[in-house]
Amino acid sequence: MLSRFGFLALTLLLLPAGLLGGWSSSAPEAWEYWEYNNPDNAQPIDHSAWDTFLRKYVRPDGNGYNKFAYGEVSRADKAMLEQYIQKLSQVEITERARPVQLAYWINLYNALTIKVVLDHYPVASIRDIRLGGLLSRGPWDGELVEIEEEQITLNAIEHEILRPIWRDPRLHYAINCASVGCPNLHNRAFTAANTPKLLDQLAMAYLAHPRGLNIENDEATVSSIFQWFAYDFGNSEQKIIKHIAKYAPAQKAQALIKIGDLADADYDWALNE
Repeated sequence: MLSRFGFLALTLLLLPAGLLGGWSSSAPEAWEYWEYNNPDNAQPIDHSAWDTFLRKYVRPDGNGYNKFAYGEVSRADKAMLEQYIQKLSQVEITERARPVQLAYWINLYNALTIKVVLDHYPVASIRDIRLGGLLSRGPWDGELVEIEEEQITLNAIEHEILRPIWRDPRLHYAINCASVGCPNLHNRAFTAANTPKLLDQLAMAYLAHPRGLNIENDEATVSSIFQWFAYDFGNSEQKIIKHIAKYAPAQKAQALIKIGDLADADYDWALNE
């Protein structure tokens, strides 16, 4: 299965982003167990602690980036984050409706990512945190939490649950890998009610920023996310362009369509602090 932070992360050390193999990738495979859901159980999950935490430590910098104040997180607030994750781990999430599940997995992914960075802070990049084996580069294959007696990793949430079950490319704008090149960590928690609107808002915000889509000298450079996960965006250069044009500001979208191809892809792994 294609993993954002498996062989791709190693390949990035050796090749320019534009040489990673064109604009197609493999389909993700679902972890069958997590496909279960109960459409009749829309009981909401309390994400208020996570919401409070985000509002306190996510800081827009005025240049289109949401930075996270890792160095300011108090011991009490870190304990609150750990308690929130523990609370989520006790939810029988397979017995909830799909909209409740979606917000749950997005919030859990982002909360686990922040916790991992805090546990190892200070670091220059999340890729400097090695969990999940001697050859790992990053924490994405480390077993971080047990849910319904299953050990869960960040890669499992992204590539075996979110991507293959929901098949919504906008999810890439919602989950955050604690890096400058990533779409912003949103400063509010996702809920079953607000997730559809937030996915659109976050897509538009990312593609309005040069790290999502940059047009210069009649060439279009996009985030490496569109190359790593080309399958999710249509699995061809033209379908990726169509997706980007849907959410990019009108002027950038028109310029991209006129150019008609993607010159390169880029990504900044520096910590989003």
